[in-house]
Amino acid sequence: MSQNNKSNNYQYNSCVSKGICSINPKTYALQAVLIEFLKNIAKYSLEIFKHKEINSNTKNILLNILPLAISNAELDETSFIIALNDLKKCLFDLIKLYNSTCTETAFVENILGLDVFSKTTDLIKSIKFGEILINDFQKSFSLEIRDLHKLILIILKSVSINLSDIESFDETFDDAYIEILQALNHLLKKDIQINDLKIFMNNLAKTDCLMMLKLRKIQENTYGKQEKTTVSFSTYPSKAALVVGNNIKELDRVLEALKNTDIDIYTHDDMIIAHTFPFFKQNMQLKGQYGQGTENCLIDFATFPGPIILTKNSLHNIENLYRGRLFTTDYACPKGVIRINNNNFEEVIQSAQNAKGFKRGKQCESIDTGESFENIMACIDEKLNQNSYDKILIIGLEKNSETQKKYFEKLIKYAPENFLIISFFYSQNKPNCLIFQTCYDSFMILKVFEKIKNFDIKICAFLPSCDKYTISQIIYLASNGVKVFVGNCAPIMLNPTFINSLNKIYKINSLSSPREDIEKIIK
Repeated sequence: MSQNNKSNNYQYNSCVSKGICSINPKTYALQAVLIEFLKNIAKYSLEIFKHKEINSNTKNILLNILPLAISNAELDETSFIIALNDLKKCLFDLIKLYNSTCTETAFVENILGLDVFSKTTDLIKSIKFGEILINDFQKSFSLEIRDLHKLILIILKSVSINLSDIESFDETFDDAYIEILQALNHLLKKDIQINDLKIFMNNLAKTDCLMMLKLRKIQENTYGKQEKTTVSFSTYPSKAALVVGNNIKELDRVLEALKNTDIDIYTHDDMIIAHTFPFFKQNMQLKGQYGQGTENCLIDFATFPGPIILTKNSLHNIENLYRGRLFTTDYACPKGVIRINNNNFEEVIQSAQNAKGFKRGKQCESIDTGESFENIMACIDEKLNQNSYDKILIIGLEKNSETQKKYFEKLIKYAPENFLIISFFYSQNKPNCLIFQTCYDSFMILKVFEKIKNFDIKICAFLPSCDKYTISQIIYLASNGVKVFVGNCAPIMLNPTFINSLNKIYKINSLSSPREDIEKIIK
């Protein structure tokens, strides 16, 4: 792969080395305040839902503020104030609607009071209130329940992001709103038990994974079925813009807005998936992929010579980055980032024209990615029809280190011949190993699992790298009887204490050595 992308195999990780994946205590306190409002909004919404449907304002709050309030390092004071004001208005309106609709008039005083309003009248009070909420949370629950609370919140973030992506195609998944509200409501309870939390985690993870499958179906209906493609990591002499994130509908809008310009478009990180759809493959303005991915966004963004468009729910901690050429369509707009309103990309075009662009360009190695799902299943069916296997090993996507790559090469080598290995990245010339280069496509694992889960064969899944979908996938797979192994993840995605909690409930395994892990599977 290219020097710009994979030659260092992520041995340098700006996400960790620069601390840009961490969340400072002030941000953590402000997020606690936002989550407290969301919990109370959920309480009222569920009570009102007995009489009326969830209103559109509450839905917008859930879609926009949940991702901002959970595990988001880039929550600045301005974004917090905007979100807080929207939450206060939503909650106040729900209280009025509740009082005019419901008869249990004591509900307001007993459940809410005026604490969340009176203790958040300014930023300093909000930070202090957030610290009180955090301390109360620490004292009220055991470490295991605290970890499960946090895991549920991370799944809720994934659900809201997937729901937002689905709705960008003018479709919806209404059951997800109820799931979100019920989960937030239960997080208010002081006497919540581990088994109750596990039930909600299972339900949320299942809903999230079903939404991933629905989203992929919508994308294929819109842009054509995925197919194998060669993605360039080269750059070319021209003005350029970079599109970041995973909402390919917004990439579509960018290409439409810039189609009459001489500006080349490049994708970053998960947006590489767009290149596997025929609609985007045919667009000559879409040149290829740039950079090393989310973990190294500091270097990638700093070296790109043009505007960078952060699509919805893709905001990074960009405090150390050069401001002024960063744009976003997101609800949260940090200081120095320019908001794109009503899909008006005029400022993006002007920024690209004023930037230096790529003067000479650089030739870098391309990668092959993408695969027809029908072809994948045909290959799997052929293997299963011709041979008898005791286990199926699914090996997921790789975005990390050379060490991890060597681990999987050895794992495939040591795997017995009666194991069918379905690998989405690692190559090994063995008759029982099927290789599909579906780089970055974490949805493909789910699609394949849904097809093979009814075979009378034990399944093991290896998830070498983590993204925002990983926790839902881990829980969904494990709750369906899959033995799951998880690789090294950035702390902001999946820290070691979460792995311990998941291991206790779902028997999740961290990668150890190839021989030891094969022995675990055999046993």
